[in-house]
Amino acid sequence: MRVFMTGAAGFIGQATTRELIANGHQVVGLARSDANAAVLEHLGAEVHRGSLEDLESLKAGAAKADGVIHLAFIHDFAKFAENGQVDKRAIEAMGDTLEGTGKPFIVTSGTGLIEAGMVITENIRRDASAHAPRVSEQAGLAYASRGVRAMTVRLPQVHGADGKAGLITYLLELARQKGKAARVGDGNERWAAAHRLDVARLYRLVLEKGTADGIYHAVGEEGVPMREIVDVIGRALNIPVISIAKEEAGAYYGPLAMFAGLDMPASSALTQKWLGWTPTQIGLIADIGQPGYFAS
Repeated sequence: MRVFMTGAAGFIGQATTRELIANGHQVVGLARSDANAAVLEHLGAEVHRGSLEDLESLKAGAAKADGVIHLAFIHDFAKFAENGQVDKRAIEAMGDTLEGTGKPFIVTSGTGLIEAGMVITENIRRDASAHAPRVSEQAGLAYASRGVRAMTVRLPQVHGADGKAGLITYLLELARQKGKAARVGDGNERWAAAHRLDVARLYRLVLEKGTADGIYHAVGEEGVPMREIVDVIGRALNIPVISIAKEEAGAYYGPLAMFAGLDMPASSALTQKWLGWTPTQIGLIADIGQPGYFAS
């Protein structure tokens, strides 16, 4: 299958590109820079120049593909709402192009900010909310009723041996700037996690076997306690770990305060049953706790 992929040169995208090519697919990756293009060429992918804001480039890439995987997102939380709209327009440009073709169209979402106080499953739908301005899932799945095999993959905190670990990477940078690593209260809230190699394999399986309007969870660990995550950050930076009240979260976390203290566990039991996907890679704490993981 000829697959057009946004974010193909990114942290998860590179692993997904390798996974697809290793299993006989051809990848055409969106590249917004020469550096991204070089990465894609090294991986053996075809380069398609453009960006999320260049809707014509997205339409052209989708039109020539047998399927589309949309992984890219502008991760600037100070402009979260604005970037959510950039993402929505990009999804609609590609979705309109695929309308009526029956081709697979995978968009990317997250397991967090869906519903508080419960383990999130694939059967729980995401509602529109000002608290969660990223609307990738809603925008993408709308095309399931328009002749597209539209699906979404929800991501937890994704780690994988090169210094990145989803939102944890941003927490580490905050701790570095402030000289202390903070958790809210006792840090008992849980964040789901997965290794990027497991995540890449799931994207391939969804592309090959997923059903229209399907929601799939790339979750390897249902919930890792935040206190363990913050302890790893403290050791990695050799700085003190402190506890702050929920009311202090805004001052410490800034734009990331929306995630502070949130319990965000998620299950992938249905995904594993539906697609025969089994996570096999190292867990979050064991991975990011390795000496030098956050050295870069």
